[in-house]
Amino acid sequence: MTEGQSGEGGVLSGIRVLEIGHFVAAPFCTRLLGDLGADIIKIEPPKGDPVRQWGAQIDGRSLWWSVHGRNKRSIALDLKAQEGRDILLDLVEHCDVVVENFRPGQLHKMGLAPDILRERRPGLIVAHVSGYGQSGPGRNQAAFGVIGEAIGGIRYLTNHPPETHGLPPVRVGVSIGDSLAGLYAAFGIVSALWRRDKFGATARFETIDVALTESVLSMMEGMLPEFGALGKIKQPTGGAIATAAPSNAYPTADEQWILIAANSEPLFAKLLALMGRSDLVDDPRFTGNAQRVSHAAELDSLIGDWSGQYTAERLSHMLAGADIPSSKVYTAQDIAHDPQYRARGMVREVEDPLIGTVLHPGIVPHFPDAPGQVRSTGPDIGADGEAIMRELLGYDKSRIVSLKHSGVLT
Repeated sequence: MTEGQSGEGGVLSGIRVLEIGHFVAAPFCTRLLGDLGADIIKIEPPKGDPVRQWGAQIDGRSLWWSVHGRNKRSIALDLKAQEGRDILLDLVEHCDVVVENFRPGQLHKMGLAPDILRERRPGLIVAHVSGYGQSGPGRNQAAFGVIGEAIGGIRYLTNHPPETHGLPPVRVGVSIGDSLAGLYAAFGIVSALWRRDKFGATARFETIDVALTESVLSMMEGMLPEFGALGKIKQPTGGAIATAAPSNAYPTADEQWILIAANSEPLFAKLLALMGRSDLVDDPRFTGNAQRVSHAAELDSLIGDWSGQYTAERLSHMLAGADIPSSKVYTAQDIAHDPQYRARGMVREVEDPLIGTVLHPGIVPHFPDAPGQVRSTGPDIGADGEAIMRELLGYDKSRIVSLKHSGVLT
């Protein structure tokens, strides 16, 4: 492992990762690693990662970037210039991992193929994140997260039931395809690091190949085996679950929605008692999960008529008192004020020197004895370039000035 850096005390303290990433997938991967203590050096183009311009902003600075770029150091390099690529190779000598999300083959074209990187750092772990993976007939096709979601199957399922409307399939609401790929890449990296440190460097486990499409597909539960065995094409079910009932979102008197998951015999009996409808316990339509699923529309209508008599706050208290799994559908405001999130540090106020106090999500997974920290918020473009070159690479002042003058370093 490399010498410790700014992540001292975290579970991944002592690991240094070089990110050649942009947009969401690779940067999300490195954010997860950085949250757990790894030292992340992010190489950006001179104008910065395009995602810096996404979402709501304060004084031209993205609020999302405060989180997306946290626990990283930024160096802005022109990798189109040979000097920029030489600096990258110098950095590789001090890193355990490289994470990239160019199109397959792009590193080779830049003279930065994995074998070249490993000449400078034997045993280097390289994680590739791409739309379709590094091999196969689709490897060179362009893709973003939404394309991975479409091909992976989730975009078809995140919708209302067929023939209920004529609108396009509903998006999840966040870049879930990219984030899933980043999560799998982080998992692969940690696995490779464990293997290396336990058994020594071996070329068999130095390369990680993560595709957006495959990351989404891996989450699709029984969709593929059901088609393979039965020819069944899993259909969208709106707010319901196709295999369990009752489990849906139900309206409230104040025009909100409450999720109620009472899909076991004891829970269903509790719910009927709370509704004053214990007479339905022995109703053959609702005896056993299979029957309830078959009559889910009738059951949802009964529950919706009942839930619509109460406000979301009142109904939440009633359901919690009966120990029935339930929750109103949270907005950002609900999340920000949730006492459970606050108690576990999952919603925390962070001082961002560029934009002031910002609410950040906490760190997952949680290590109670060594919790990760938000050591720094998303840095300005190239904010750490000079320090990295001086302290890590040993470049002298005149060389750094020359690189800045030539535009290789911003």
